[in-house]
Amino acid sequence: MPELPEVEVVRAGLAPAVTGAQIVGVTVHDERALTRHTGGAAEFEAALTGRSVRAAVRRGKFLWLPLEPTAAGAAPAREALIGHLGMSGQLLLRAPGAAPERHERVRIDLHHPVHGELCVVFADQRTFGSLAVDRLVPTSDDAPGGYGWGEASVPAQVAHIARDPLDPAFSDRAFRAALGRKDTAIKRVLLDQTTVSGVGNIYADEALWAARIHPGTPARALSARAAGRLLAEVRAVLEKALAEGGTSFDEQYVNVNGEAGYFAHSLNVYGRQGRACPRCGTPIVREAFMNRSSHRCPRCQRVRAGVRR
Repeated sequence: MPELPEVEVVRAGLAPAVTGAQIVGVTVHDERALTRHTGGAAEFEAALTGRSVRAAVRRGKFLWLPLEPTAAGAAPAREALIGHLGMSGQLLLRAPGAAPERHERVRIDLHHPVHGELCVVFADQRTFGSLAVDRLVPTSDDAPGGYGWGEASVPAQVAHIARDPLDPAFSDRAFRAALGRKDTAIKRVLLDQTTVSGVGNIYADEALWAARIHPGTPARALSARAAGRLLAEVRAVLEKALAEGGTSFDEQYVNVNGEAGYFAHSLNVYGRQGRACPRCGTPIVREAFMNRSSHRCPRCQRVRAGVRR
């Protein structure tokens, strides 16, 4: 599943192409792409056609395009086109009239005052991703709703999603306090998008390895120092992955131009079971965790029951 770096790469690619553009046409090829939308395909198309896009915004793994109000002179945008890439969703920029993409579900035609005609294609092989028109609500902390957006509003469907570690409004203190209240495994906490967003399986494994913390360690067993070290490593791995265009293991994750990221070459533990730990040489192990897999170094990330680290 695309995580924060992959979604941010897509957002950054969309922003200059869609900001200020007017939606001149919408074609829904497959209504399975609208599972988060409350109406059908016809209502979705009508709700978007003629609207202008104000920005491209991200919080965690969610993307949204705030829309100009329908009423002339109305105050800030009250609706947005929201997208979640699911397991294999792609948002691609294409020339007008371009041939249909493989697994194309929705096509949005735009007119940009500078770039002219273009279209955004939502393609999704496994159909777990979705698009929707959603109302915007005020943020609970009065800070901007997400990266790329100065207004303190967020789509209602995203309001429960925590801020991510790269968000300027993210609170380190609140994160450490949340860890102190949780008996669950620290990796489970990192994957909980209501506590910290944008971190999925890949980057949780990488950050825990870098911080030398066993993924099964109870969150509240971490000392303040260990929690701070972990948060620093989470940020470091996300920033490095972002700089390298994200992680691509197959053709399912690509940027808006259809290009793959190359952070897979920088992974230290994820997907490297049986290979030597880059730090100590011990073979990396793969273990079952929450219906998925965890990867760790048995030596660098030992189980230390009852020890505050």
